[in-house]
Amino acid sequence: MGPSPAKSGAAEKILNIMERIMKLKILSLSGLVILALALCVSVTPTTASPKLPAAAAAAAAAPAAAPQPAAVPAAQREGHPEIREAIASLRRAKDHLEHAAHDFGGHRVEAIKSIDESLKQLQDCLKYDKD
Repeated sequence: MGPSPAKSGAAEKILNIMERIMKLKILSLSGLVILALALCVSVTPTTASPKLPAAAAAAAAAPAAAPQPAAVPAAQREGHPEIREAIASLRRAKDHLEHAAHDFGGHRVEAIKSIDESLKQLQDCLKYDKD
């Protein structure tokens, strides 16, 4: 005789639970891998090197006799480019909201207020930066 219906139903429930746990583990691991790859891509420098003419490439390959220029001091570099980009982006978004033909479901005024507060906070960050 085969297994009783009660044992069969219990075994099926256990298998369903184990299958859900395995799927959750796979999804979690996949998410972690995607996050790690995204961080690697965002950290990796992506500057493209321009193709040099043959004469310039030969000169670049030869050892330079002239001393290398000193590094640009921190005061002369643009500090915190990400914050400055965020400020520019927020200003463009605010301009778009202010000139839009509709009110975005009643959220336009509150969004503009939030952008103004965000701009103030970011500008304060740059003002008090000690780096």
